[in-house]
Amino acid sequence: MLAAAGRLLLRDGLPAVTFDRVAAEAGASRTTLYKWWPSPGALAAEAYFARSERELAFPDTGDLRADLISQLGAFVRWLMDEGAQQPMAELIGAAQLDPDLARAWSQTYAQPRRELARVRLRAAQQRGQLRDDADLDVIVDQLWGACYHRLLVLRVPFDDSIVEPLVDHALHGAAPRT
Repeated sequence: MLAAAGRLLLRDGLPAVTFDRVAAEAGASRTTLYKWWPSPGALAAEAYFARSERELAFPDTGDLRADLISQLGAFVRWLMDEGAQQPMAELIGAAQLDPDLARAWSQTYAQPRRELARVRLRAAQQRGQLRDDADLDVIVDQLWGACYHRLLVLRVPFDDSIVEPLVDHALHGAAPRT
């Protein structure tokens, strides 16, 4: 059912993720969908996470900069090249009005993705690659928040050419190097 919902979401957008269409696509009953998800939006959020999980794995090679570039680059490509841009925008927009979707988006996508980044950044702190007092949440906000801002607020095209500058600014700041 998640696979069917994910296919519909990425192919046709959030409005296509209805219990009727997902049930038909998955060869399942609507009753089963109602049993497991409080709304089609909640199902769509969980399906989005399931579809993105493999593409957005967070590497830990020991090289923080390279790992951040790899992961953030995968995120940007997922959005811009693999068709997730519009479904993500639709999910986040609809979550502002649908509390079931908002809860599902936070619990099944946003918080788990954020924690994956924190885990990788904590490992970097323990290795001495980041200051002990570095605010990991701020680093996450700087990196991924910049992409969300361009996607949802500015609505400007972007590609993975922004990845290295974002990572370098997050790790080293914008002040002149001394």
